[in-house]
Amino acid sequence: LEGHIGVCETKDKAVVSSVGPHFGEEPPLVGRRGSGTIFISGCNLKCCFCQNYEIAHLNLGREVSEQELAQLMLRVQSMGCHNLNIVTPTHVVPNIVSALRLAMEQGLRIPIVYNTGGYDSLETLEVLDGIVDIYMPDMKYGESGPAAQFSNAPDYPEVNFVAVKEMHRQVGDLVTTKDGIAVRGLLVRHLVLPEGMAGTEKVMRFIAEEISKDTYVNIMAQYRPYYKAVGHPIIGRRITFAEYQQAVDIARQAGLTRV
Repeated sequence: LEGHIGVCETKDKAVVSSVGPHFGEEPPLVGRRGSGTIFISGCNLKCCFCQNYEIAHLNLGREVSEQELAQLMLRVQSMGCHNLNIVTPTHVVPNIVSALRLAMEQGLRIPIVYNTGGYDSLETLEVLDGIVDIYMPDMKYGESGPAAQFSNAPDYPEVNFVAVKEMHRQVGDLVTTKDGIAVRGLLVRHLVLPEGMAGTEKVMRFIAEEISKDTYVNIMAQYRPYYKAVGHPIIGRRITFAEYQQAVDIARQAGLTRV
């Protein structure tokens, strides 16, 4: 609050790295006109394999006031994007909420997507209740060991599971229009890691048993050893097709219907 820098490497203003339509997100967000992404620099996690480390760890970008952030939100709406997709928002939620209020007063109407690494406290999510339309959290790990080793967050599974359950309580399962465009709900991402380090079985079982079997789950195969993962003895390689297929099979065996 006084300009001190914490884990996220951010002071009292949000830092924005880029703004505009993005077509690399999940189909329910992208549609024909793209997802209106605002990429926030900095992060409350320190994943050694981060593919956006220049933004997340080096904090590259431009500081913006809440008024400037509100104008960026309105800009993506004016571009015709289906939604406002705020990427890596956790560490600047107060700034985002203030900016959203300003933007809504000026006509912001598209759905708000909270695109997070999933390391969110209940207190943070309570602030967002009634504001966020679509939650899109990562569920990175099922076990604390890999979470500590690769993201310096041994309590990640505990925090993440509680957070995702609260997100679902607020917005429910993913709802789409007849054209398949998301308007509200939960969309979970799970990145498959080499050697089963993501703890897929525990994550999928939790989703099926504690959230909903109708949860929209994107099991992602695009892992590459970026940043400090290059040359790592465990995660210093791409995943195999067999590892990805095993993760998908685990999800389906757990009873998940939207994988």
